[in-house]
Amino acid sequence: MAVRPPDKDEVAALARGYGMNPSETELAVYTPLVAAFLGSYDAVEELYADIAPHPPERPYTWPEPEDNPLGAWYVTTEIAGAASGPLAGRRVAVKDNISVAGLPMMNGSRTLEGFTAVRDATVVTRLLEAGATVAGKAVCEDLCFSGGSHTSVTGPVHNPWDGTRTTGGSSSGSAALVAAGEVDLALGGDQGGSVRMPASFCGIVGHKPTHGLVPYTGAFPIELTLDHLGPMTRTVADAAAMLNVIAGRDGWDPRQPTDLAPADYVAALQGDVTGLRLGVVSQGFGWPELSEQGVDDTVRAAAERFREAGMEVGEVDLPWHRHGLHIWNVIATDGATIQMVEGEGYGHNWDGLYDPEMIAYYGQQRRTVADAWSPTVKAVALTGRWSIETLQTRHYAMARNLAFELRRAYDEALSRFDVLVMPTTPIQASPLVQPGDPLEVSIARALEMIVNTAPTDVSGHPATSVPAGLFNGLPTGMMIIGKRFDDATCLRVAQAFETLSGGFPAPPSRQPAAVT
Repeated sequence: MAVRPPDKDEVAALARGYGMNPSETELAVYTPLVAAFLGSYDAVEELYADIAPHPPERPYTWPEPEDNPLGAWYVTTEIAGAASGPLAGRRVAVKDNISVAGLPMMNGSRTLEGFTAVRDATVVTRLLEAGATVAGKAVCEDLCFSGGSHTSVTGPVHNPWDGTRTTGGSSSGSAALVAAGEVDLALGGDQGGSVRMPASFCGIVGHKPTHGLVPYTGAFPIELTLDHLGPMTRTVADAAAMLNVIAGRDGWDPRQPTDLAPADYVAALQGDVTGLRLGVVSQGFGWPELSEQGVDDTVRAAAERFREAGMEVGEVDLPWHRHGLHIWNVIATDGATIQMVEGEGYGHNWDGLYDPEMIAYYGQQRRTVADAWSPTVKAVALTGRWSIETLQTRHYAMARNLAFELRRAYDEALSRFDVLVMPTTPIQASPLVQPGDPLEVSIARALEMIVNTAPTDVSGHPATSVPAGLFNGLPTGMMIIGKRFDDATCLRVAQAFETLSGGFPAPPSRQPAAVT
């Protein structure tokens, strides 16, 4: 389709948007010049048509309510992978911000409603090549910007432990389906804790890899420096097996180092933890007016159990951990506004694989459905727009520079300890937001649990959430943080705790209680 060039009045309006006031003589020059430049846009569109992907026809089903009691499935399917491989016979749910060619992709939002993905994300291709079967797309929160499970336009996702409570977000459906035993494995995404927070609330394992270890190609971005994909499973062994498959360079994602060399994460689980040093981060506990004492006590008791495995356990002071949330807030707000909102998801200026079809669909939709965004997306967009217009986004630049200081602080602590430990979430799963609840309640329930997880999205360190134990009959997560690109040690320590615990508990019932 030929690009329509602007007329003289439209060029004048464009100029005024930049604070320019061209004369009639200048407009007479610029108007045909702009039209000439746009001729290259027509040429690029014609050239791209020769390489544009043609998605396969893959059958899928919109689940009926009776088949989707947790509200966790977006669509179901049965895409069989290779006949053999390390994940042969394993059923996997794919978070609905990750492309599966031929399947609808909504990203929990009206902004993508009706879109069908045209290519498989790299992680999906790798899972299928490893023998896994894609069982469907799991519900996620509106544009993935919520730590609660109440913002998806498809409705709330109910916690398998107590259907009146949140599963956590934004990988809400992935966590619920794994915990309920409906799938063996799930893919999640993590920009502020969205793999680990629902893992904590639902009593499963969630691993946020080192930034860049797993290619993000084909997943809907929020912010280039924060984007992660990772496994969500019932056991540490399953998480390691998934990571073995999805880790490594794909040549399309500039988040990935050129010298990336993944480990054998399954083999690493067999390593001895005797003599490893575990640092309990003081600042991860006792958040004022937020931390629940039972959560803190459960995680501290879990940390002490590592002594039984021959590990050394000590306290570590890490003040920058508390600064990390402020740094994340600025990066996530300005970065998401510029890239995800105004950059049509992908933004610009990076040497990676783009999704023009998704960009076009999203860009057209977002200009008409913004009123349907969740409160958290609206708050981010409003704050980010104010920063752009009045602050020149200089605080984003400050925060990105401070990210190196935050990374150094974790690195220093990890020079004295092999892993760091704290609660994944300072609270347990809170009651689901109800339709009549005030707006401020909806926003609080979406953001209150991110304080411990968000900083490592900024620093890039790997972090594994495992169930530390039950408190008030609900799971509580313990987060194990390791050195960058030493995901193997995080998982090895997590495996040691799973062994000490005799395995992680499952929900007492596969059905939600008192779903409303």
